[in-house]
Amino acid sequence: MNAKNEQNSFRIGATGTVVELNAAFRIVKKLKLVGYPYEIHKNTSFIRGMFNSPLEVAKFTGAKLKSVSGIRGTIKKPEGPKGNFRATFEDKLLMSDIVFLNTWAEVSVEKFYNPVSSLLLKNKEQWQGMKTVGQLRFERNMKPKQKKDSEYTPIVRKKRFFNPINISKNLRTNLPFKSQPKNKRKKSKNTLEAQRFSQIVVDKKERKKRHLLDLVNTISNDKARKRRKTKKESRKKAAKKNAKTDEALSDLLKARKKTRYRKFGQKQKMIEAKRRG
Repeated sequence: MNAKNEQNSFRIGATGTVVELNAAFRIVKKLKLVGYPYEIHKNTSFIRGMFNSPLEVAKFTGAKLKSVSGIRGTIKKPEGPKGNFRATFEDKLLMSDIVFLNTWAEVSVEKFYNPVSSLLLKNKEQWQGMKTVGQLRFERNMKPKQKKDSEYTPIVRKKRFFNPINISKNLRTNLPFKSQPKNKRKKSKNTLEAQRFSQIVVDKKERKKRHLLDLVNTISNDKARKRRKTKKESRKKAAKKNAKTDEALSDLLKARKKTRYRKFGQKQKMIEAKRRG
């Protein structure tokens, strides 16, 4: 420590435990990747937003995934050039689910070499080492550059809309009055907004456009009406034809039944006559 500097020349940057002595060691940090499903087929889902290229997906094939709802899965195959991939899960995902991948990212440490030449000086106490970045900033009253990635940004989530619960009539009658769904009144069409929009002044061009659209709609409606009429007539003809065929079949079946029962009755009479004789 130098007398002029209040700070130590060497300070602790990080603490840890020595596991093994190796020249080529790797330093890694935890990394959490996030993805969103855009297509779901039963247990298989297609996920985007987690990787940027199919090469990155190929590196992580077979890695374990987990959704917000706790469903586990694995990465199977890259799909498309934008880093989308196919994954399989234990159960069917929802479109509102978020998929996580917990991984480790390698951190490259800067190698620094600073030879100390204090013993070569005549007055060894005057020697001063290289100043740290923190000391230089403090002396010059400089603030460190803020990274945009490290700034906190407001999270904007889409508003979720749920469909109303449809209860069957049989179940509704068995429910108590408190838990029975109340009938909501339908909004009338003659509201102030509708009246306001109906009183808007229209240009000549707009009138022409609307007139043309009305003409097209009338032609299409007329064609649809004619089509419905022809279909109705064809159905009536087919129904008449089917009725005639049904009548003919029923008459034929009745005649066959009569002949069959007549023969059966004659046989029975013959058997009874034999028994008596």
